Amino acid sequence: MAVDAAEIRGALVRLRRTTGLPVAFGGLLEPGRRQVRISELSGTATAALSALAVTSGNGLGGRAVALSRPCAVTDYSVSRQISHEYDLPVAAEGLRSVLAVPVVVRRRVRGVLYGALRTAQPLGDRTLSAAMAAARDAEQALVLRDEADELLAAASPRPAPAAAHDSAGAAAWEQVREAHAALRALAPRITDPALRDELLRACGLLAAGNAPAARPRLAPREVDVLACVAAGATNGAAAERLGVGPETVKSYLRSAMRKLGARTRTEAVAAARRTGWLP
Repeated sequence: MAVDAAEIRGALVRLRRTTGLPVAFGGLLEPGRRQVRISELSGTATAALSALAVTSGNGLGGRAVALSRPCAVTDYSVSRQISHEYDLPVAAEGLRSVLAVPVVVRRRVRGVLYGALRTAQPLGDRTLSAAMAAARDAEQALVLRDEADELLAAASPRPAPAAAHDSAGAAAWEQVREAHAALRALAPRITDPALRDELLRACGLLAAGNAPAARPRLAPREVDVLACVAAGATNGAAAERLGVGPETVKSYLRSAMRKLGARTRTEAVAAARRTGWLP
């Protein structure tokens, strides 16, 4: 996916910045295949590595994929730790010292980040740790994207409001409400503005069935808290889900109740649903 490739690209930029390595490149594991396609290059002088398919177990990156752990060599072309299927493109780029760090999401390798020097010298622990930190950042971003995709899939298609009158429809409707609350809680953790906006638009679609032309204006965090409350969360559970303190949750809830003209949490949720803020 293009969005996943963007995370690899960003991780390579961080890898170069934090390690000081002049060259970085990487790519994603191809769906259904045990090979990584090198798609992202940073600091390279040639296109020798572009679109290179690295099979699991082969070369340095393939070894990192097979072992699910970082690997490094001081002089690529003569190293006895790896096989040498990719010596020609590596030599064409003039690389000597190379490290490879797998990007592992939910115990599955999703990609590989490489960093390299054009001289043969040991890559110390500090450099390897910084490269691993860049991979962890990419892993967390991919986890969030996966969660967002799963929640969007769970929330679609939206059941018709009339279906809420029978038991099966009511259960389906509660699933939509739970997905809405989870999406609202997830959105602030997304660093990619485009993906965050996409999630919030999806939330709006889930809740917009009976939205009146004029309605009270609620702040995003007030809607987040109401979504958690509607899903049955206590103030403490809502605080944990949203990454804020319980007193902050209470403050947002009081403000939302005041704007909605509600005296209780239950009334606030009902008013938010009537006015299209919640599904």
